[in-house]
Amino acid sequence: MPSKDLIIAPIQQELINFEPFFQKATKSDLPLLSNIINYILRRKGKQMRPMLVFLTAKLNGTFNERTYHAALTIELLHTATLVHDDVVDDSYQRRGFFSINAVWKNKIAVLVGDFILAKGLLWSIDHGDYDILGHISTAVKDMSEGEILQIEKARKLDITEAVYFEIIRKKTASLLATSAAVGTCSVTTDIEIIERMRLFGEYAGMAFQIKDDLFDYQKSNLLGKPTGNDLHEKKITLPLIHALNQSGCKENSRILKIVRKRTKSTADIREVGDFVESKGGFKYAEGVMFEYVEKAISQLSEYPESEVKSALIGYVKYISSRVS
Repeated sequence: MPSKDLIIAPIQQELINFEPFFQKATKSDLPLLSNIINYILRRKGKQMRPMLVFLTAKLNGTFNERTYHAALTIELLHTATLVHDDVVDDSYQRRGFFSINAVWKNKIAVLVGDFILAKGLLWSIDHGDYDILGHISTAVKDMSEGEILQIEKARKLDITEAVYFEIIRKKTASLLATSAAVGTCSVTTDIEIIERMRLFGEYAGMAFQIKDDLFDYQKSNLLGKPTGNDLHEKKITLPLIHALNQSGCKENSRILKIVRKRTKSTADIREVGDFVESKGGFKYAEGVMFEYVEKAISQLSEYPESEVKSALIGYVKYISSRVS
């Protein structure tokens, strides 16, 4: 797995500068809201999206104040999305800690997510970053559509590979695609370059989500969410889709009967996992994931070798080889 130090090296100072910038932008005069925001900030993730904003900006032009604005808006959108996702998924853990809805209940969590999203949108308006706002608004639309489509398919259990790819493109990959696009448009107006970087982010995001879907079948809980969480929520992802495509009606009926259960036991989850493994579902999904990794890297082929290009290649390889 590529070292995270390799990825951070070209943008280390920018990430250091970004932290107080982000904290200042999320301040609130309301004590309860301030407490919740501080709770979120103390449990922040790896900042993979600001990293992508900074790296794509440095690859394509001169880093500037607008690049910080782009990273801020992306991170606010991502944070709001996580808060809302935990409500939608009835999840009470996030990265091994209690989620906002677990501590302060759903109503507060939804409103906090709305506040954070509004902060990001207003920041773009206040600073005249209308091109960035356009990309962000498209991402919000896509993520909402992806989530709703996934919920619909979880009810019907009729998902195909094509629909699965559409779901993850909208629900997950759109945010990494937007991160790369806004990082690039903060330093250039060249539409072709912005689109190339957007595709880099989209392909990286597709690989990211497939990796997450593979994690869901792992026997150890490394991501701070229950193993088999997708199955508990009746979400059929690529490993299982492929396995079902390799099986007959009788076997498929047995597996889908388990998926339809309101409550699933550890034995149920294990049975589905064994079925997926026996049909080559994990191997197939890994293969597709690496195809997206290569498609992402191919978007960088026209750039000369540099520390930033190496960091971006390391970024997408890190996504596909991470263990958490």
